[in-house]
Amino acid sequence: MSAADQTVDRRALNRRRLLHASTAAVGAAGLVAAIWPFVDQLNPDAASRASGDVIEADLAGLQPAQPRSVRWRGLPILVVQRTAAAIDALRDEKLLTRLVDPKSEKRQQPAYAANWHRSIDPVVSVLIGVCTYCGCNPQFFAEPLFADDVPGGYVCPCYASHFDPAGRPYRGPAQYNLPVPPYELVKSSRLVIGRNRSDVSFTLQSIERM
Repeated sequence: MSAADQTVDRRALNRRRLLHASTAAVGAAGLVAAIWPFVDQLNPDAASRASGDVIEADLAGLQPAQPRSVRWRGLPILVVQRTAAAIDALRDEKLLTRLVDPKSEKRQQPAYAANWHRSIDPVVSVLIGVCTYCGCNPQFFAEPLFADDVPGGYVCPCYASHFDPAGRPYRGPAQYNLPVPPYELVKSSRLVIGRNRSDVSFTLQSIERM
């Protein structure tokens, strides 16, 4: 084959390669265009992602020992105005000796709730209503169920773990306190769930066991 013929063949081969590359590029672009609406649905915008991250609940009319439940990020949040008897029970020495984590040393709550009442205000309890042993939803009880129970506590209906008014287990298999969500109290009448006080950083991922 002459040099001229070889040059023509190389030019033809290059044209075929360019044509194939262009066709592939157009096909890929068409495929991306076709599937993009589907992909875009899997990536909600900022407003959608933020929806439900912070909610507010009006505490006006909240009565002692009358639990109120709200949903936050798909979780039940139990809000209770503790009675004087329930608050006193939190520091009862007999109860403290039965608690698994009386000083809230396990990270089941933000720093501002790592106190003897596990809340911002001793009167208002805010807990995630998910048993830390089995994932069932504990039920609130205002009066003691047994002689050695405390008023204003919680009982898991699945494995009978008992939690005191601060969500600390003292009977049954649960070994972790009920989680406290990030929250704020505004003028004691408005609850903001999903937002921390001051510069504290605490999220659901911060919780050791839920």
